[in-house]
Amino acid sequence: MTTPPPALLIAGHGTRDEAGAEAFRDFVRELGARHPELPVAGGFIELSPPPLGDAVTELVERGVRRFAAVPLMLVSAGHAKGDIPAALSREKERHPGISYTYGRPLGPHPALLNVLERRLEEALGATGGRTPLDRADVTVLLVGRGSTDPDANAEVYKAARLLWEGRGYAGVETAFVSLAAPDVPSGLDRCVALGARRIVVLPYFLFTGILPDRVRQQTEGWAAAHPEVEVRSADVIGPEPELLDLVMERYEEAVKGDLRMNCDSCVYRIALPGFEDKVGLPQQPHFHPDDDDHHHHGHHHGTHTHAH
Repeated sequence: MTTPPPALLIAGHGTRDEAGAEAFRDFVRELGARHPELPVAGGFIELSPPPLGDAVTELVERGVRRFAAVPLMLVSAGHAKGDIPAALSREKERHPGISYTYGRPLGPHPALLNVLERRLEEALGATGGRTPLDRADVTVLLVGRGSTDPDANAEVYKAARLLWEGRGYAGVETAFVSLAAPDVPSGLDRCVALGARRIVVLPYFLFTGILPDRVRQQTEGWAAAHPEVEVRSADVIGPEPELLDLVMERYEEAVKGDLRMNCDSCVYRIALPGFEDKVGLPQQPHFHPDDDDHHHHGHHHGTHTHAH
C-alpha cells in the first residue's frame, strides 16, 4: 500500500479586513479543488478565523498524520520564523503521532515578480482617460508590510532590486507601511529627490486588506499635495495562477526536504548591529485570539515579542 502524501497546511498572517480574510479562505479552497489528491486546509496566526490549530484539527479528524506547512507570506519575519514553528510544535503536543515539515515563505520568486510586473503594466496602461506611460519614465515605489526584523525588511529591498533588473523602469525604490522607515510619504519624497516625475506605487502584498488600503490612502494624500508629480497606484498580487503554483512548489520542497531557509541574516542566529539580544532566543507561539487554549488569557507576548 502506498503512503498517502502529506497534507498541505497553509498558514496566513491574519487580517482585521474581512475581504482580505475571505480572499485567503477562497485561495485555500481553490488550491484544494485543484489538488483533489491532497488534503488541504488553512488557518491564521492571529486576527481572523479560523486559527491555524483549527485547520490542523480538521485535517487530523480526516485521518491525516503527516503535514507539510507552507506560510502564505512574502517575507520571513517573526510570524514565519517563530510563530508558525512554535504553533506547529504545540499542535504536535495536542495531537500525538502527527509529524510535519515546514516550507519557505513565497518571495521573492520569479513567478511573483512576473505578477508584480503585470500589476505595474496595468497601472501604466491607458485607463480612465489617462495616457499610457513609458517604463523608462517611471519610478516604482514597492511598499512592503514592514517589520521590526531587519532581515524581513531587507527581503523587500531584494524583491525591489530583482524587479528593477532587466525590466527597463527608471528605478525601483522601497518603502514600508508600518514598523520600518521609510514610510510611504517619505518613500515618495525620496523618488522625487532622485528626479522622478512619474511614480507607480506597487503594494508588496498578496491580498487586499487594511495595510494595502492604507498604502493607497497615503499615496492619494501625498499625490493631492504634489500635483506636479503623476502618481498611480497598482493593485495587490491577488490569487493568480502563479501564486497557486508557487504554493505547490513550496509544498514539494517541504515534502522532499529541499529546504533552503534564509538563515544567513536572521537575527535569531546572527548578531546584527542593534539586535544582538535576539540571538538564540527561544521561540514562543503567538496565541490566536480565537484559540480555545484555556491556559492563556488575552494576547500572549512571550519571549518572542513583536508589534503589529
